Amino acid sequence: MKCQQCEKPATFHITELADDVPEELHLCEEHARVYLMEAEEPDELVPSIAGALAQHLKISQTAEELSQLDKRQCPVCDITFYDFRNAGRLGCPHDYVCFGDELEPLILSIHGATVHTGKQPRRGTPVTDKQTELIRMRRELETAVEQENYERASELRDQIKSLEQENESA
Repeated sequence: MKCQQCEKPATFHITELADDVPEELHLCEEHARVYLMEAEEPDELVPSIAGALAQHLKISQTAEELSQLDKRQCPVCDITFYDFRNAGRLGCPHDYVCFGDELEPLILSIHGATVHTGKQPRRGTPVTDKQTELIRMRRELETAVEQENYERASELRDQIKSLEQENESA
């Protein structure tokens, strides 16, 4: 997606709520800084999300650090932090460990805590290790098929089926 002000790629996607009407802005870093600096002017009475984002930009990372973070990838499911930011979904339970430092402030601001305090299922045990292994194997299966390595793909298919059967019988 291109910046609304120029032809550069939009790296900042801002949604402002003005009078209960959402306004989406897609800006490159340069125009985002200009927009966010305007939002910080002292005559503004209501704090905006743009102002909070501007504060975050000043305090935290530069564009280079953000691009490095976006390239970071989960070794289990291969999701990048950029993919997470765009989709809003993580790929596997291991992502909470892999992107923990970046997710903690987000989780804290959304939920007010970083420790689960709700109900737990009475039956069943968590099978996150098996689920993580299934995700990894499915990803590897896709890669094998793309590379036309059908022998490896058939081995993985059989392993996935056996793991799924184990999960059903457990």
